This record gives sequence, structure tokens and C-alpha cells, in this order.
Amino acid sequence: METIKTDVLILGAGSGGLSVAAGAAQMGARVVLLEGGEMGGDCLNYGCVPSKALIASAKAAQAMRQDGAALGVAGADPQIDYAAAQDHVRTVIGTIAPVDSQERFEGLGVRVIRAYGRFVGPDTVEAGDHRITARRVVIATGSSPLVPPIPGLDGVPYLTNETLWSLRERPGHLVIIGGGPIGMEMAQAHRRLGSAVTVIEGAQALGRDDPEMAAVVLDQLRSEGVEILENAVAESVSGSAGEISVAVAGGRVVRGTHLLVAVGRRANTAGLDLDKAGIETTRSGIAVDAGLRTSNRRVYAIGDVAGGMQFTHVAGYHAGIVIRSALLGLPAKAGTAHIPRATYTQPELAQIGLTEAEARDKYGARLTVARADLHHNDRAIAEGKTGGKIKVMVHRGRPVGVTIVGPQAGELIALWSMVIANGLKLKHVSAMVAPYPTIAELNKRVAGAYFSPKLFESRTVKTVVGMVQRLLP
Repeated sequence: METIKTDVLILGAGSGGLSVAAGAAQMGARVVLLEGGEMGGDCLNYGCVPSKALIASAKAAQAMRQDGAALGVAGADPQIDYAAAQDHVRTVIGTIAPVDSQERFEGLGVRVIRAYGRFVGPDTVEAGDHRITARRVVIATGSSPLVPPIPGLDGVPYLTNETLWSLRERPGHLVIIGGGPIGMEMAQAHRRLGSAVTVIEGAQALGRDDPEMAAVVLDQLRSEGVEILENAVAESVSGSAGEISVAVAGGRVVRGTHLLVAVGRRANTAGLDLDKAGIETTRSGIAVDAGLRTSNRRVYAIGDVAGGMQFTHVAGYHAGIVIRSALLGLPAKAGTAHIPRATYTQPELAQIGLTEAEARDKYGARLTVARADLHHNDRAIAEGKTGGKIKVMVHRGRPVGVTIVGPQAGELIALWSMVIANGLKLKHVSAMVAPYPTIAELNKRVAGAYFSPKLFESRTVKTVVGMVQRLLP
């Protein structure tokens, strides 16, 4: 067995692990990276990248199908080749893969070992024929699809986000258990690609999001023919390939050709032997402090495995925190207030900070909610896409939460991350100038909506203006 000593040892070559590896190596640290699966992790191979590629194919199909008579273009039935759409998914993955490849990281000076690691001591990990001791260890093993203990599920073929991309024939009727972002994105994509789709959700679909804004998305999906069953608990599953049945509480049985399980994710901690390193865990993952350190001060945990928000961009953000702390010895703490999330349906749904309900619970009467609708946005009017809105939760002039539904919501939310991360106020957003005509004007408009009552409905302002006008020459 080869013995290796290093400065930084990273378990997992997903978004977070790769970011730490690249940063640490380029800053002069000795780095060892362990990965027993695919370089790039879940996001590249099974998650963000393939799902958005398939959504793009579905969006193209819907663009042909929609009646654009009002714009001078009549709709037409698209000729959909599901296998070709999956080929597009593979092409996109293949195009991005070199950035995450073993060769690239070895070129940066990282020692890449293609094996899973397990702790054998507080600062030592074994992986294959290697025993690595490190000054600092970063656990970035990500998460995997959560498979619920539904009776009969283990006896039928089912898909997860890890296996969906192996399909070559379009599902005739895709049944999805789980009405969260993954479930709803895949529901709309497959419906647009020609499948019948039924979503079974035990509570409320898109239940983490603002109900008012989520309803805009759900209404659109239903209008496209997606059947969404809410407050419908899946009690049992039966059948075989091509003939799957899901019994739902209340006596209904949903039948389909394929079953996709999308009820959430669980942290990848099995097989790490964390107890041998004195690393504590919680129900959601590895326990970490504000600086992402575990109960073993030599070891950090980042991304999904840290048990918090499960997004690729969070893992990348965590990597920056660890580099600052472990490489530079500087104080660094991870926050969540400025972390956005987005669901890439059409319309898109994006959120940062507190929802309206959460903000009202926290701030009560001290909260102001500013709103603006896309039907006043000239670019949206020109493109016939006015079905959207934004609302900003404001406390003492500062946004504490923003919800956007509509085209480009995932792009629009980025501005608010900068605003919240830097403690800016609505006056700073109001001072920006967006090019005309753009959807981005929506952000400025909502800031104006916050100030309008203060300016145009204030008796004090009117009195002051009147006095100034009388005094001006």
C-alpha cells in the first residue's frame, strides 16, 4: 500500500470538491483528490446539466407547438425523436466534461486517485491501495436520490435522476412520485416531448415555495396537460416493466409505463467510516459549524453532504469558504441569506432569502412587500410573455427575501444575491439603469413600487414640493 502525505485531501470530485482542488493546487498546496465514480459528480452527469439539456429540447418542441398567430407565426406539430433528445443530453455532458476531467486536474498539479475513501483515523484515509494522511480533509461526497420505503417499490423497475438518462424510448405515460423542483421540471419536459405525465405529491407541489408564485407554474403545467395530484400519498407500487401501478391514499390507482422517483436526496455518508475520525452526523448529513468544520477540526464538509441547501452553486460557494479558512488561515463563515434557488420550468420560479410567509412571521407589521407584474414590462409585452411577477420582502429599506416567477426568473434573481450579500438597500436597486427594453427592468420597477407610496402619497412630500416651487425663481 502506498503511503501519501499531503496538505489537502478531498473526498469527492463534484462541484465543491473540484473547486477546492483547483483553488488549493493553484495556490501552491499539495492536493490529493479521491473519486470512485464519475468526475464532475452528480451535477454534470445526472443532475443540473442533463436535466437542463432535456428541458432545452422540450422547450424547442413547445416553441413549435404553440400557436403564435398573434405574432404572425402559426404553430405546427413537432416531430420529436426522444433518442435524439437524449443524444443532445450526452453531447452537452461531453462538451462540459473536459473542464472537470482527471487530465485537467492533474495538469493543475492535483494527485487524482480513482477510488472511494474511508477514514481510518482522524487525519488518515484509505482509498484502494493508498493510505493518505492530510493536514486538512474536505468531505465533498454529495448526495444521492432518496428512495422512500413505499411497499412494492423494490419489486418494480423505477427511475431516478441517475438512471433517467439511459432511456432511449419515450415513456408512454410517465408517473412521477414527488412534486418538488426535479419532479416538476421532468414532468413538463416529458409532457412537451410527447409523454402523458402524472405527478403524485403527498403534500403540496412545489411546497417549499411561495404558494402564490408556485400556483403560476402549476397552472401552466396543468394547462399543458400534466396531471398533478396533491395531498396524494403513494401507498404501494406494483406491476412490471411497461405496466406500473401506484395506489394512492383514497383508493385511486395511477397506471403508467414508467415510474420516476423524485422525492428528495440523502447525503452520501455511507462507507466513509466517519466514526473512526470522530466526525458527528445529523439526520440530514454531516454536522458542521458556521465555518463548515466538522466535530473533527481537521475535517471540513461542504455541499450536499453538509446537510444544508443542496445546490451546485452552494457547493461552489462552500469551496470558497474552505479555501479561505484551510489555505489562508482566515476567518470565514458560510451564510444562506444570499443563496438563490431556481426551478427551471416555464415559467421559471426563483427565490432568495425569506418567502412572504416566512418574512411576515419574522417581522410582522415591520415588513413591507413590494410587487411588480410583467404585464407592465414592455419587453414582455413585445414577446407575448407577460405571465410573471416579482415581490420583494423589505425590512427597514433592505430586502430580506425575493420571489420571482416568469421568464428568466433564474437570471433576474442573481441581482438580488448581490444586493443581499452586500447589505444594500432598495434605494441602490432604484438607482440602477437597465437597458430598455429588457426583462431586467422588472427589478428596477419593483424598487420603484416600494418608493412610490412614500413619494407620491405623502402629504409631507407634496408640502415640501409646493414650498420649493414657490421659492424657486
